[in-house]
Amino acid sequence: MKPLIDPGEVAFSAIRAQGPGGQNVNKVSCAVHARYDIPASSLPAAVKERLLALRDSRISQDGVLVLKAQQSRSLEQNKEDALRRLQELVDAAAEVPLVRRATRPTRGAQLRRLDGKTRSSQVKALRRKVTD
Repeated sequence: MKPLIDPGEVAFSAIRAQGPGGQNVNKVSCAVHARYDIPASSLPAAVKERLLALRDSRISQDGVLVLKAQQSRSLEQNKEDALRRLQELVDAAAEVPLVRRATRPTRGAQLRRLDGKTRSSQVKALRRKVTD
């Protein structure tokens, strides 16, 4: 079961959005910075470890994940968008990666590989200059 984000653990701050919007963009703060403190969260320890192990520039050295949402002109819709994206990130980290078991190539696969190498070497040999 995937762990759910508690909205009370997410700190929102309204900021001014970038991009077009006319005069409204200079007056209204409708974009959102969502800050989520991963080590202090109520997530399971394994999910926290996988989240902190992500090589993501949005995660600070203190383990605080900062998401910026500015798709909509509505502050509430941007908050919902940030929560949805945060939940998607946690869901992805909650999936336990499969451990790869080393296997050996089959005999048929080895023969097909060698046949291909032989064929390409013959093609290259035919491209060479003809000498008497």
